[in-house]
Amino acid sequence: MSGIDPVYLLGTIIIYFSLLYLVSYFTGRDADNQTFFNANRNSSWILVAIGMIGASLSGVTFISIPGVVGAGETNQAFSYMQMVFGYLLGYAVIAFVLMPIYYKYQLTSIYGYLNSRFGTTSYKWGAFYFLLSRVIGASFRLYLVAIVLHPFVLQPMGISFELTVIVTLALIWIYTFRGGIKTIVWTDTLQTLTMISAVVFTLYYIADGIGIGFLDIPGLIRESDYSQMFFFENGWSDPNNFFKQVISGMLIAVVMTGLDQDMMQKNLSCRSLGEAQKNVGLFSIILVFANLLFLGLGACLYIYAAENGIAIPEKTDQLFPLIALNHLAPFVGVIFVLGLIAAAYSSADSALTSLTTSFCVDFLGFENSAKDELSKRKIRLAVHLAFTLLLLIVILAFNTLNNDAVINGLFKVAAYTYGPLLGLYSMGIFTKISLRDSYVWIVVLTAPVLSYILDSNSEEWFNGLNFGFFILAINGALTFIGLLLISRKASTELNPDSV
Repeated sequence: MSGIDPVYLLGTIIIYFSLLYLVSYFTGRDADNQTFFNANRNSSWILVAIGMIGASLSGVTFISIPGVVGAGETNQAFSYMQMVFGYLLGYAVIAFVLMPIYYKYQLTSIYGYLNSRFGTTSYKWGAFYFLLSRVIGASFRLYLVAIVLHPFVLQPMGISFELTVIVTLALIWIYTFRGGIKTIVWTDTLQTLTMISAVVFTLYYIADGIGIGFLDIPGLIRESDYSQMFFFENGWSDPNNFFKQVISGMLIAVVMTGLDQDMMQKNLSCRSLGEAQKNVGLFSIILVFANLLFLGLGACLYIYAAENGIAIPEKTDQLFPLIALNHLAPFVGVIFVLGLIAAAYSSADSALTSLTTSFCVDFLGFENSAKDELSKRKIRLAVHLAFTLLLLIVILAFNTLNNDAVINGLFKVAAYTYGPLLGLYSMGIFTKISLRDSYVWIVVLTAPVLSYILDSNSEEWFNGLNFGFFILAINGALTFIGLLLISRKASTELNPDSV
């Protein structure tokens, strides 16, 4: 990282986290348990919308989306926008189908719906799958950010990787343990603005390095080989196929946002259903422009690399850090690190808060507990600390494994756990069928295993077909079929909760 003094960079990071702590102090001064869980249902929908961008774009996304533009045997260009357009369809489902249900039942944890609809077994397994997915997912993302930051910032000062991770998680715990989701709404807004600013400043310096003005960037991209957005030519087997990506994007949004406590908790802190729906609408619009910005940065990074004879890394998600830290002005390196930290922490802090919320509400029964508020607060603090330590253990385990194939495999396995949630909620919302609840565990364990087997062998069994993200639909369908087999009433009438 030529030209950047690690001590200066560390000082900038300390100032940034001091600002986060200041925000947490003012938002958490008079916080109680309800403040932690749902911000007393008094959050500004505009702040929630802005903050959700940061939670959606993790540290991995921050460096991966720009890299994907030129990845593959042929440039993927702006094909990712097809997935984003699918997200918009999914967010419409969230706003007009899921949100009304969550607000109707006044849920703190969204998995409480499964308890009302089917019973305790469905409820506990839904919450368990969220906890499993989020622990592995959050740890994976923080691990990848740590291995980018550690060599450039703390290792030159003699600080070990283990201490880097401990400090990282300690900082998150410090600014979230009081105010919980009320604090997250504000800090995620700050972190979203930091992340977007990092991309804009990087684009400005790249344009200057290429010898064009900032406003000339759209024209430069249009004339490049990286501007194609829609891919219809090569059929379903093409991973960039328009229909495949749009459908996958819709399913990912519904499942990994609408059925995910982490992503929904901020939405449920809005004052009313109407404000929550406005938040989702504004978030959707901002997300389109944010992803266009990241993809535009990716195209400019590849153009800059070509013009300056910079070799493209084998792992294309390393292109952004390579150029920002080694080939642009030192200031860009600083804002890149701040942007990466903002992206990582805006997803990790809400993950820690939602894990604590889900465990306290779904497994410890806080909402029906006779314990006084002080006792609940002590338990909540202990749970919050326990999940912080669990994330630490998983991240250090990833580092000990030091095997990309195994670690990516674990992350992919965690993604399979969203399929049962898709099947359970589809059954609950769109039918009146009741289940033999005590048998649900068999279905929700079997469906992901069958999906994994299908996905692992699809190219051999189905003439080269690669399911990709579409495996979510397969997983959800298998769960739905399994639930039909243990149903009490063979009816497919609409549930009154459906909209």
